[in-house]
Amino acid sequence: MAFRGYFDNTLDAKNRLNIPAKLRAPLAEGVVVALQRDTRHCIAIWCAADFNAYVESVLAGVHPLSGDYVKFERYFNAYAAEVELDAAGRVMLPAKLIDAAGLGRDVAVIGAGNRLEVWSRDAWETERGGILETVRKIKPGPSNGHTA
Repeated sequence: MAFRGYFDNTLDAKNRLNIPAKLRAPLAEGVVVALQRDTRHCIAIWCAADFNAYVESVLAGVHPLSGDYVKFERYFNAYAAEVELDAAGRVMLPAKLIDAAGLGRDVAVIGAGNRLEVWSRDAWETERGGILETVRKIKPGPSNGHTA
């Protein structure tokens, strides 16, 4: 199942996020919350198996004796946490990840295919506008890596 959609949400006093009901099933087998690598302003929520596969794919492209490999390992392990989906459909976001991503109480939860992303609403509004404009300018073809 791919995660899709956009949802306004809030973190409760214990930093728990209510996952929209229709998106909970894939998270029942385990959840990893992690800083997203390509931006400093969101936390990703992954199915544990998908997160592990993603990390393995990134590390597979880096020589295991290189300094970059060690940096990736540290990043993916220090800025991630295994959490559980509770009976009410919530996940707890660790305070250190919330601080690192600059999240407040009001958040935007967006589907990003293999993961959910949790953004502060203000940061998402800024990012969203840039995405809409950029995607309109991308043309299919081999010049920018797309073939369809």
